[in-house]
Amino acid sequence: MAVKLVAQNRKARHDYHILDTWEAGIVLQGTEVKSLREGKVSMRDSHARIINGELILFHLHIGEYSKGSYANHEPLRPRKLLLHKREIRKLTGKVEEKGLTLIPLKIYFNERGLAKVQIGLARGKKLYDKRKDIAERDVKRDMERSLKQR
Repeated sequence: MAVKLVAQNRKARHDYHILDTWEAGIVLQGTEVKSLREGKVSMRDSHARIINGELILFHLHIGEYSKGSYANHEPLRPRKLLLHKREIRKLTGKVEEKGLTLIPLKIYFNERGLAKVQIGLARGKKLYDKRKDIAERDVKRDMERSLKQR
């Protein structure tokens, strides 16, 4: 069984410089897992914070399970991420630096069927950085086009 990608935060690489990434487990309720398998997740504006030595993911929207009953989950509740204590301590030092934040990059199920979140240590891009990236992409695309035509 291969890795099954559930959702990807495409906007993250556009808005942030990703400095480092980690794979973290995520604590979910039963209906949340079923909704993830259906692909009902939105990572827009989600971020992680370290509170009391625990890594918590905020504003991750997992839609309600369609066949759920009164026991359905709350879509925007904070969810705990699972990392080793030494990794959390390392992240705490880095996040306290000015301008760094933790954002989820993708959610997927690994080979064993466990839900995982790839989080990235990120620094926000300025407008001129975004323009420079777009210009580089356009130049690269033009070069590939000209090579293809030859």
